[in-house]
Amino acid sequence: MSIKRHAAVGFIFVTVMLDMLAFGIAAPPLPKLISDFLGGDTARASQYLGLFVTTFAVMQFFFSPVLGLLSDRFGRRPVILLSNFGLALDYLILALAPSLRWLFLGRVLAGLSSSSIPTASAYISDVTPPEKRAKAFGMIGAAFGVGFVVGPALGGWLGQHNPRMPFWVGAGASLLNAMYGFFVLPESLAPEKRQTQWQWKKANPLGSLKLLRSHAELLGLAGVNFLGYVAHEIYLTVWILYGMYRFGWDQRTVGLTLAVVGVCSILCSAVVVGPVVSWVGERRALLAGLAFAAAGFVLYGLAASTWAFLLAIGVNSLWSLASPTSQALMTRKVSPSEQGELQGAIASLRGIAMIIGPFMFSATFAYFIAPEHLAPSAPWYLAAALLAGAFAIAASITAGDRPADSSPAPANP
Repeated sequence: MSIKRHAAVGFIFVTVMLDMLAFGIAAPPLPKLISDFLGGDTARASQYLGLFVTTFAVMQFFFSPVLGLLSDRFGRRPVILLSNFGLALDYLILALAPSLRWLFLGRVLAGLSSSSIPTASAYISDVTPPEKRAKAFGMIGAAFGVGFVVGPALGGWLGQHNPRMPFWVGAGASLLNAMYGFFVLPESLAPEKRQTQWQWKKANPLGSLKLLRSHAELLGLAGVNFLGYVAHEIYLTVWILYGMYRFGWDQRTVGLTLAVVGVCSILCSAVVVGPVVSWVGERRALLAGLAFAAAGFVLYGLAASTWAFLLAIGVNSLWSLASPTSQALMTRKVSPSEQGELQGAIASLRGIAMIIGPFMFSATFAYFIAPEHLAPSAPWYLAAALLAGAFAIAASITAGDRPADSSPAPANP
């Protein structure tokens, strides 16, 4: 890989990290801004905050396939750069927003701009040999982890005195990244490998999911990913409330535990995935990741103290083995001109999970902490059951996986 291509992959890493920062950095100051616009009405602010989070997910659901297909048709570089400039614009709108409507517009643009992640993943598929893609996707997972840790921490620190400061910092970082990419990022998809025509039927989320039905293993792995995405939403919906209810955590402890989750995820994604995949192969790494994830969720539910809960994080963090390997296996089932469409379809599944997961886990937690049920660990066992189901699907669908079976499907005209 040339020095310039190394720089390009580094740029993709930073792009994904900033996309996750866009989601995380707004978490601490956004409720305060919403409440200020509503005259301090906390109840209404909570309702609006839920609407904003849902809007972010819906935008990803609808626009990830569009950007993925655009990158298959016109190349990865213009789509990624356009998304980066769009993210900088989103931050500026949030920093200057004079009303709730402008805040809402900012969240819409944030969801749209974060839809660049599928294109970034397609870029990695373009420039990485199939046998090394799991490690490369592991680095993308590490970028997610960095954003997960740094975003809320940075947003909270900068927003202590001025709730708009995090957005100014985000705008500057995104703009610098976009300008850097403008001069450094080469195109990864050769013209002869691109889609020859635009197909609107594939640009909608349901149309994009048709690609996932083109191959039995592709569909099965998509189901594995979807169950994992749904299970992951427990971190954003139950983690804080459960810790406060079960162990009496204060805000400082909440922040520290989430930081531990993020750091463990980063280390596993960046350090563990590559060697393990080289050692045991993609299929076994995928199954091991799903098994550790399910076991970790069970341990969360069984933990009787904060220290036991923290130990479970180490087990659950090995879940990071699953997503990169499943994505690597999926990229082998489609042609170079369909990598963007594939990643867009995967991102649409993530968007659906972001809508379903929070409601499912919050409702489960609320139901089982009622006096007549009193089983607060139920959400963790539900997440474990989802991952057990994903393990069963993965074990079945990849049972006959061989290198010869991994040739890409022919390109669609």
